[in-house]
Amino acid sequence: MSFVMAIDQGTTSSRAILFRDDISIAASAQREFPQHFPASGWVEHEPEDIWTSTLATCREAMEKAGAAAADIAAIGITNQRETVVVWDRISGKAIHRAIVWQDRRTAEFCTRLKADGHEPMITEKTGLIVDPYFSGTKVAWLLDNVPGARARAERGELRFGTIDCYLLWRLTGGRVHATDATNASRTLLFNIHTAEWDDDLLRLLGVPRSMLPQVKDSSAHFGDSDYELFGAPIAIRGIAGDQQAATIGQACFTPGMIKSTYGTGCFALLNTGATPVRSHNKLLTTIAYQLGGKRTYALEGSIFVAGSAVQWLRDGLGIIKHASETGPLADKSDPMQSVYLVPAFVGMGAPYWNPRVRGALFGMTRNTGPAELAHAALESVCYQTYDLWAAMRADWSSAGANAATPVLRVDGGMTASDWTMQRLADLLDAPVDRPVIQETTALGAAYLAGLSAGVFPEPAKFADNWRLDHRFRPAMSQATRERKLAGWGRAVKGLLASDEGE
Repeated sequence: MSFVMAIDQGTTSSRAILFRDDISIAASAQREFPQHFPASGWVEHEPEDIWTSTLATCREAMEKAGAAAADIAAIGITNQRETVVVWDRISGKAIHRAIVWQDRRTAEFCTRLKADGHEPMITEKTGLIVDPYFSGTKVAWLLDNVPGARARAERGELRFGTIDCYLLWRLTGGRVHATDATNASRTLLFNIHTAEWDDDLLRLLGVPRSMLPQVKDSSAHFGDSDYELFGAPIAIRGIAGDQQAATIGQACFTPGMIKSTYGTGCFALLNTGATPVRSHNKLLTTIAYQLGGKRTYALEGSIFVAGSAVQWLRDGLGIIKHASETGPLADKSDPMQSVYLVPAFVGMGAPYWNPRVRGALFGMTRNTGPAELAHAALESVCYQTYDLWAAMRADWSSAGANAATPVLRVDGGMTASDWTMQRLADLLDAPVDRPVIQETTALGAAYLAGLSAGVFPEPAKFADNWRLDHRFRPAMSQATRERKLAGWGRAVKGLLASDEGE
């Protein structure tokens, strides 16, 4: 067997990548699928679009590599984590479109949970805060708003799953209903200390236990694909949520290491080892991975808008045609202007966690134009990362640990922009390392599957394969850095104050 296949099911597209046993890429395929916005702040996907695009990319990648099922040792799955599907356990038909992680429709429900004093218990058990971002309140919404859904769920007729779980169900022809610990830890229903679904949380959110999948290690034999899908069964041996998979692909196996992934949103994780660290700065405590029944934890900060800020420049404003134009355009901006974009298009994530606020521009003048807007959009990602970076290092230090590694490993589509990565290093006042293999999320999924299949070595040896493409070193003066960060702080404060004023 020559290959390991990674399924990387993301927010806007599905991809499949075939890795060789030396972790080089043999072939890949990618397909976008439609986004649905039925109301303000609502985001949905058709589950069938997710499935058909995933299956098509797997077959296309295999064809490009000239690989048959017998040539593939295992499949690994990584996925957009908090997006949920509820389906009929017999027919497999979804009862509603998938509700996407960005969706804010359960904000009012979350507000009630907080007002009723439930958040401390939820945070203690799950490491999460109460926010529409997570899966549990989405499931509750589906049960309460799809006609007959709650009664069907109580009768044991419905199944719930994050996208990995749904794909596993479809790949195995409905034989396997399972997920891994990383995805389970994002649901508001899973106790990250006991590694079990929690009865108190299920009762609070009104989710029947019969709907829930079995939770397994991130590297395990989950099941085998149906014969007719690929011409022969292929073992599915790895699953991890996309940000945890990227942490693995970046070889952040040592406590204190930090990675940040730049896709639709931005997600930074700091490995805290076997100990779950409680944040004092509104970060999340989550499971980084679970191997051999042993959990490794992480602190996580989530930014909802990163690459989607560039998409806004392209699709919303029409000032660029391709994302690659953004850096050169930003380079032409007027250095005398200080324009700040706070891209709270769907609320603000860590460390602010405000689902109600919306985006705003500060500091515009009559001369503000496309170059200044591009500059502000790219810098907004760097400023948000700085907020996470500072909060993570403070939490890590307060836990009595040695200082977090003062290097940030980055991956994702936006890291192709040298302009953005250099500005990130400047504002962090720390080196930013971009790896040779940019497909770190898919690589992480492939590694978990290959580890279970015996194709890839133990984590320490796998880490030896990590290779640096470019290190961006800070070159900004301290005075400029402090001035720019202070301006960002005022912009965020102004936006949050506008919400309080309402």
